[in-house]
This record gives sequence, C-alpha cells and structure tokens, in this order.
Amino acid sequence: MKQSRTHNCNELRLADAGKKVTLCGWYENMRKVSKTLGFLVLRDFYGTTQIVIETEDMMNIIDGINNESTISVTGTVRERSSKNANLPTGEIEVVPEKIEILGKCIYNELPFEINRSKEADENARLKYRFLDLRNPDVKRKIVLRSNVVAELRRSMTEEGFLEITTPILTASSPEGARDYIVPSRKFPGKFYALPQAPQQFKQLLMTSGFDRYFQIAPCFRDEDARGDRTPGEFYQLDMEMAFATQDDVLGVLEKVLVPVFEKYGVYKRVSPAPFERIPYREAMEKYGTDKPDLRIDFCLQDATEVLGSIGFDPFTEKSIKVAVVPGFTATRKQIDQLVADVEVQTAQKTYWFRVDEQGEIVGGIAKFVQPVKEKVIEALGLKPGCFVGIAAGTQAVAQKTAGVLRSKLGILCPDHMDKEQYKMCWIVDFPMYEIGEESGTLEFCHNPFSMPDGGMEILEKAERGEVDPLSINAFQYDLVINGYESASGAVRNHDPEIMVKAFNLVGLGEAEVKSKFPAMYNAFCYGAPPHAGAAPGVDRMIMLLTGEESIREVICFPMNGNAQDLMCSAPSEVTEKQLKEVHIKIAE
Repeated sequence: MKQSRTHNCNELRLADAGKKVTLCGWYENMRKVSKTLGFLVLRDFYGTTQIVIETEDMMNIIDGINNESTISVTGTVRERSSKNANLPTGEIEVVPEKIEILGKCIYNELPFEINRSKEADENARLKYRFLDLRNPDVKRKIVLRSNVVAELRRSMTEEGFLEITTPILTASSPEGARDYIVPSRKFPGKFYALPQAPQQFKQLLMTSGFDRYFQIAPCFRDEDARGDRTPGEFYQLDMEMAFATQDDVLGVLEKVLVPVFEKYGVYKRVSPAPFERIPYREAMEKYGTDKPDLRIDFCLQDATEVLGSIGFDPFTEKSIKVAVVPGFTATRKQIDQLVADVEVQTAQKTYWFRVDEQGEIVGGIAKFVQPVKEKVIEALGLKPGCFVGIAAGTQAVAQKTAGVLRSKLGILCPDHMDKEQYKMCWIVDFPMYEIGEESGTLEFCHNPFSMPDGGMEILEKAERGEVDPLSINAFQYDLVINGYESASGAVRNHDPEIMVKAFNLVGLGEAEVKSKFPAMYNAFCYGAPPHAGAAPGVDRMIMLLTGEESIREVICFPMNGNAQDLMCSAPSEVTEKQLKEVHIKIAE
C-alpha cells in the first residue's frame, strides 16, 4: 500500500515552499476569521502544521468535521506572512486543494481539552488514556521511556550481558508481596503465579553457565499504589553476574546509569561514580531512613541525653532524634502544617522549638527546654535562627519519624535542599534478619536469598546463641536516588548448606527449603558459581528522569490507585463457563 502522506507535520520548512504535499493527522483546532478564512492546526506524532482555509467550499468541508477527527490534507506549501518562531514549522503554511476525512470523531465535545489533559481529573485521563496520550507533553514521556530502555539495552550489551527472557507463568514463591495467581485448567486445584521478579530464574541461569544476564523484566505484585509505585505490574532492568562480588555489580550499574541520567535527566548534575556507600544502620541514625535524600544538607542528631530529662512526659525514657535547621524562616502556620503532615504519614506526634535572633528558646515546647537552654544549645550546636524538630519513641520509631520530618523540612526550606541534581548513593550492610512487626518472631529483613556476611560461621554462632541474629549483616545493597529506592540487589547465597542454615534460623527446616525452592536447591547442589545481581526499577527511573511526582505519568497504560484499568474495565467478571474450565466456583 502506498504511503498516504508525503511529509509529517513537523517536517516542512521554508525551503519546501511551492511544493505540493499531502499531510495526515488529527484536526486539533480551528481559528475561524470569516466564512472564507480560517487557520486549522493539523497534528500528528511528530508535530503540527498550519493549514490556511481561504475558500467557502473548503470552509464548508471543515465545518462538518469535529475536533480530533483524522484527516488528510493535500495542498501547496507557502511562506507564512505571520511567522511563529516557537514552532519548527512556523515559517510555512499549507493551502489545501483537497481535505479528506480518514477517521471521524463522532463526538462534538471531548472529555477534556487534549493539550490541557494533565489538568483533568485523573480517572477521566485513565479512562480516555488514548486521548490523554495525544497530548504532546504526555506523549514525550513515553517516547523518552522508549529511548531510555534502548540506551539501557545497548549499554548492558556492551558490558557483555546477554538479554534472556524468563517465564511469566511460574510457581508461587515467598518474595515479600502478594502473588497474582492463575488457575490451571489441566491440573484442578493448582495454580501458577505471575513472577514478582525473575529472582530464581536468573540465579538458575548462573548455575547453568551463563556469565552475565539481563532483561527488561515485567514483574507482578498485588500491592497498593503509591505515588512512586504502580499496583499490579512494573518493569525492572534485571541483571545478574557469575563469579561476581558486590563491587562488580555496583561498578557495572554506576557505569550504565550515570550516562543515562546525564543524557536524559531534567537535572544536568549527576553524582559521579563511585557513589557514596552508607551502611544501613548509619543511614537510619543520620537520616531516619534507608532511602535518604542527600540533596538535603542537614542530618539528624541524637538528643536523648540532653532532652530526655527535661520533664516533658512524651520524652521520658524514650529515644529522641532531632533535625536542626539553621536560618529557618517558615511561619507558624507552615510549622503547624508540617507537624500535622508528619503525623498523618507516621501516626506519631512531633515537637519543636526555635532559637530567636537574641538566642532565646521560643515556640513549641520552649518552656520545657528553657531551664536547660545553655546545655541544649551547646549539645546541638544551635545558633540564632535555628529550628529544632523533634521525634521521640523507641529507637526505630524515633528514627523513622525524624526521617519523615527531615524530608519535609528539606522541601519546606529550599536553602537547605539543592533540588536541581540527581544525588545517588548506595545503602549497604543491611541486616540479614529482623523481628517481624506482625509475627513478633525472627524473619528475613530484605531478601532470603542473600549471602550473610560471615557465611556459615556466623550462622552457626547465632544458632549456638553466641551471636545475636539481629547483628548479622547481609551482602545486600540498594541504590537510592533523591530519596527514592531505585535498585535493589545482593550477593546471592549459592551454597545449599548455608542456605538451609539461614532458613533454619527463621524456623524453616531443610525439607521445607527443598519443597519451597526445589529448582534452586537442586541446582546449587550441582556446583553453583558465586553470583550477584540487582534490579533498577525502570518506571521509577523514568519518573526521576522526567521530574514527575506520579509514576503513572510515565507508564503508557497505567492502572489507577485501586488497581483498576478504567479504559478496559479490568478487573472484570468472567463467564460461568470460563470459571468451570479452571475448576473455580465464586463463593457467595
């Protein structure tokens, strides 16, 4: 079939004047001056071109066409008398001799104005996503995503990695989130699961003799949505290396990611490699989170000793963390909103006071601090103009609450947060184990397939009671960019004996390990190489590159916050026949 257009709508220039051309695209809008004069904007994927209507016959044709219909325009290019320097095609216009409707929009009114779709209600945008994507600003983010993924593929291939796809239908595995399960037609009562990540498969590839693997992997987790996390499915740059250490993996990702952020990011300053490495416990103490935003120039301080005995009941026998902000100029209304926002996010109260220009303690809990003013000023290094935000509770609660307080103070105080950059760091030395909030028993903290620092020896000491399991570190690492966890990885536990011992500590015996992870356990018994890997999140990476606050802005067809596809009406009911085929009956 012959191409129906000679040029796209971003292609014609003054040098094309006099040419007869055919353009195809969407009828964006029309500025009608009279019955015989109007200016039509034609838009396609590439851009826009002005079509000038100069006859009553042509105007009659246009009057019968609704906005967003697709049309073909054949005519002659000429120089515009009133040029638009903001458009690549702003020096020319096309005078049509033929206009043909290719695809009619039957509606006189649209759900929203295409070029202002981002101002519309999000549910309307998601229901009519095919219209939302016609907005050039929305489309550009999807184009950028495609370019970034191509760049990642090219870089990983140059680093010697093979792109290998892994199964989508697999077995359910305890990876930390809820599985999406798929009933089996051939095996009544049994289910497949969609992979939360290709974790086991990529480790099996290492045992199979593949040296370096990657893929842009779809992952499926039945999780609630957040601004930086989409429910249902997401994509990650999944990678694994045989005979590799933690340093090997971190070095490859630094080499691959820095150029991507330098080339495509909205901020042109990027942390140079090697990135700062911060041990987990240090991160919690200094920043109150394992996802610190290093663009903020102040850290947390421990004030348990100096504030614990001032007679303020919420501080009694509690761990106390403070964020000190010099030169704080926020109003009382802003402070009250800050405290309220932290409480909404953490369910914990926070407290405050400030040092005025005369060096006096004022505001918040000042009356409790005043009797020990000099001691507090010296211990916390306070100067006139300092604001002190305070969190108290158990050590973990105080740290996490103060971490949220620090992040919100950074946003509130632009002098203390250099936003125009990508500040990257590695969080390392994660605890291998933790006490589960719900179970109250020992659980894996981050990833059950990680190698403990100390190997079999440290696990045996923990088993004998010589070492607290909570003190054991794992070779696990997260990449954090501007306060967002952007990649997670680990040196894997490739030794079946160490693997069984690690699971023993959380109450799982060898038989249970074999039954839960039969493929990996068996493969490791046949001589597995030491291996390590990681998985940067593609969706979150694009969100950071574009400066968007919602991850849904960079996904072509996202679900809403309730994991619904409003455009295709999913999830939806299925027929009784379909249910019967997979041996399922819906409970009343």
